[in-house]
Amino acid sequence: MLADLATPLTYVFAFLFVLGVVIFVHELGHFLAARWCGVEVETFSIGFGPQLAGFRDRQGTLWRLAALPLGGYVKFKGDENAASMPDAEKLATLTPEGRRGNFHTAPLRHRAFIVFAGPLANFVMAFAVFSLFFMTVGRTIIDPRVSAVEAGSAAERAGLKPGDRVLQIGGSVIRSFDELQRVVMQSPNQELLLLVDRDGVSTALRATPELREVDDRQGGTVKIGVLGIVRSNAPDDIRRETYDPLTALSLGLNETWFQIQAPIIFIRNLIAGQGDANMLGGPIRIAEISGKVASAGFDKLIWLTAVISVSIGLLNLFPIPILDGGHLLYYGIEAILGRPLSQAAQEVGFRIGLVLLVMLMIFATKNDVSRYF
Repeated sequence: MLADLATPLTYVFAFLFVLGVVIFVHELGHFLAARWCGVEVETFSIGFGPQLAGFRDRQGTLWRLAALPLGGYVKFKGDENAASMPDAEKLATLTPEGRRGNFHTAPLRHRAFIVFAGPLANFVMAFAVFSLFFMTVGRTIIDPRVSAVEAGSAAERAGLKPGDRVLQIGGSVIRSFDELQRVVMQSPNQELLLLVDRDGVSTALRATPELREVDDRQGGTVKIGVLGIVRSNAPDDIRRETYDPLTALSLGLNETWFQIQAPIIFIRNLIAGQGDANMLGGPIRIAEISGKVASAGFDKLIWLTAVISVSIGLLNLFPIPILDGGHLLYYGIEAILGRPLSQAAQEVGFRIGLVLLVMLMIFATKNDVSRYF
């Protein structure tokens, strides 16, 4: 009986761990920035809905754990709700004491910094995790050497041959087969300039990855760019590497930047008709992946947490009202006009943003459910 429960419990705990850490780091970014700027924080909540547990710190902030763990928020002095909406009438009648520590009377640069600090904290956390991994756990390096070429594939048409070692793609140095795959996967139907080492001679080739639907190893399929080559499994082409602190920091920065670029490239390909919207996933998808990754090892779950942290940080920067990016958009308009948008305009924007987020959540959940039927 306990063995039967082990897998479901692993999935639940892994999901709560990943989401809890990412949300906590995001909201902690807002919290620390607010404290630094002299803005009072009334509530720090992990989750929404009824409070399960909580306490107040010496500054009067209520730290709470709520029943629905699908998000969180920091409520500042002057906020009327979790979306950080002000009340224009109350702001106009505030006393000097009421204005002190109020988020909405803080200088514009402070408000923008506090809002941006949430996504920034997600990026910093991911950078720290990636860098630490490269220093301690290291990574497996498989040389970008071709052991076989699929007949009729893009690789064969480009002239790639077994034994070729890819040195560069578009001028960027390729150090591992993983790096080669990443570029190819994100470049369907786009011509790539390859520099390969063939028997000690550098040869330039042009290849255009095909858009194919392949198994995603999670029970579904994804559409990605494919060349049609097989990596080398020769012992001499596989090694494990750990790095000194400076190199690890550089690799951590590169990995963070890659994780930021990946969703943007996906959206670009989607707009160009070369992506698949069914690849979008929601909480069920995160829970599924978290459980499977946790079963493979806690270190892999930590890495996944960093990857999702980048995604959450980037999502929050989208210029959609109700998200951090929407607030920053409003502040940009305020900087240009010299005054904030009217409360009516802001409320309309927040309603539109809420509708967009709900529609996105419904679509992502539909994708999750459809994977099982």
